[in-house]
Amino acid sequence: MIKPPHLMTLADLNVNQIQNVLTHALRLKNTSTAYLAPGSPRPINSRLVRGVPPQSLSHSSIALLFSKRSTRTRVSAETAAVLLGGRALFLGREDIQLGVNESARDTARVLGGMCQGIFARVGDHSEIEELAEHSPVPVINALSSLWHPTQILADLLTLHEEASFQVGQPIKAKTAFAVLPEIKPLTITYLGDSTNVLHDMLVTFPRLGHKMQVATPNDPQYRCPTPVWNRVKELGCDSGITWVEDPREAVKDADVVITDTWISMGQEAEKEQRLKAFQGYQVTEQLCREGGAKPDWKFLHCLPRKKDEVDDEVFYGPRSLVFPEADNRKWTIMALFDMLFGHWQIYDPKVIEQRQPKS
Repeated sequence: MIKPPHLMTLADLNVNQIQNVLTHALRLKNTSTAYLAPGSPRPINSRLVRGVPPQSLSHSSIALLFSKRSTRTRVSAETAAVLLGGRALFLGREDIQLGVNESARDTARVLGGMCQGIFARVGDHSEIEELAEHSPVPVINALSSLWHPTQILADLLTLHEEASFQVGQPIKAKTAFAVLPEIKPLTITYLGDSTNVLHDMLVTFPRLGHKMQVATPNDPQYRCPTPVWNRVKELGCDSGITWVEDPREAVKDADVVITDTWISMGQEAEKEQRLKAFQGYQVTEQLCREGGAKPDWKFLHCLPRKKDEVDDEVFYGPRSLVFPEADNRKWTIMALFDMLFGHWQIYDPKVIEQRQPKS
């Protein structure tokens, strides 16, 4: 029996594979956006034709196993599965027996016997590792305590689409088979808690030629956990990361400033302590001006956002890429669904183009 491919973190993919996912996501975005435009003709059947999203999940069901609530991840996954010709089954913590009368091992086997893929948003990372160990179909990590790979793919696609970061000739935005635009090496600043979002940045951005400057309070509970830092060093990413305490020092020469929640789900009891620890970390124009960020710096946030983390001037201002970033969750998840659930591997973009019908 062929062992199914799983994706727990972007540390599991090499640089070419990451670029391939992003390239395919852009192709799907361009194809699907034109296909979904008001007044656009719809095919009578699901026959794969040029101009129609690939129907790799035709007659397939994808289990969305969510033990934590979600907006972007859930809606992205459900709409992506539909565009690929399949159906997503949302399975919340109140819907199934997982964690009540059934183990993760048994749940993985049952879901894998009925569905063609599992997209799991869990608590502790060990939960998704157990699902992947026993699942007969591919498992993709939709979020765990340690990693959040689909979010960082969306961040990367957004950065590649940002015109001020691009080098060379711009792509033809409306071309279905456009290539991923090249961007310059960026200085990316992250301010705040060492969350799963940051962890996948640490194992990804330096390998793509970007420099990371991270500011967290000088307290072990807000620093990178050992299992994550071991992966960072294993991939040789540590040389591209600077870790400081002062947020002003961290934003020096920043092209991009990123933050995340200071109070993750399950940490509500620590709210007062955490707000005190992160005083001075709110992303503002003043902070970035005083710290010496680049004049045209941009802002990212995975959402949902609280005003303690970033003020309205930045969040809703011209520097903010948060809503294009949210939109791109759909296209990067769709790319992973097509590749891993539909074909059980990360295809090279040229191979994908070759299997498209001519008309």
